[in-house]
Amino acid sequence: DKLAEAILLQAELLDLKANPDRPAEGLIIETKVERGRGAVATVLVQRGTLRVGDIFVAGSEWGRVRGMMDAVGAQLGEAPPSMPVEVLGLNGVPAAGDDVVAVPNESRAREITEFRQRRTRDARVSVGRGTFEQLFSRIQQGEGQELAVVIKADVHGSAEAIVGALEKLGGDHVKVVVLHTGVGGINETDVSLARASNGLIIGFNVRANPQARELARRDGVEIRYYSIIYELADDVKSLLSGMLAPTLRENILGYAEIREV
Repeated sequence: DKLAEAILLQAELLDLKANPDRPAEGLIIETKVERGRGAVATVLVQRGTLRVGDIFVAGSEWGRVRGMMDAVGAQLGEAPPSMPVEVLGLNGVPAAGDDVVAVPNESRAREITEFRQRRTRDARVSVGRGTFEQLFSRIQQGEGQELAVVIKADVHGSAEAIVGALEKLGGDHVKVVVLHTGVGGINETDVSLARASNGLIIGFNVRANPQARELARRDGVEIRYYSIIYELADDVKSLLSGMLAPTLRENILGYAEIREV
């Protein structure tokens, strides 16, 4: 109640205004994949007005607004500034926090998203590179033990929370390496990625499709399903503990003096 009160007070004091008569701009609050509806994004419109039929870019994905629903599921034709709406019509699943911008045509949307996807791909490749000397030094320092995981969740927010929880686990000798996170069911690509890195697949409120299940069984890739983040974190912590080298301790029980042999 205090939070809602503080937000209302701030809104009143700041006297916030936005121009509704311009192309829409906003923010992705949450994303998910639903059967029969495809990628669904919750968008907060910040400037302009978003209308059904508008072409827009969201992060490295684009789409055409096929439908909009308000908080109670009622169909809308347009969304003015400050209105959160569920938007259908995305070609892919953008990340929470991505900017949403209406663009004049489809070719412009494709041009922007292709550039952003290329830039993201290049960044991933550059981060993944490492010399043999760096790898060797890591092994010498005892940093060679890593648990590789692929994470698939029902919504982007859950995937982010899981990555945050797993990054806190581990230490100097063992750690979790997240190979890939995504929204939606587990597919064959996820299984292939986990197999290449001897990794584990974690499904949070999602299941693997039949082809992925068969491929995982054939290749010996483990898929674990969860619906509670704390249980997931506890299980991964146990796995990391099993990867640690044993610690040898000497427990002195007492002293004896030999009087005769």
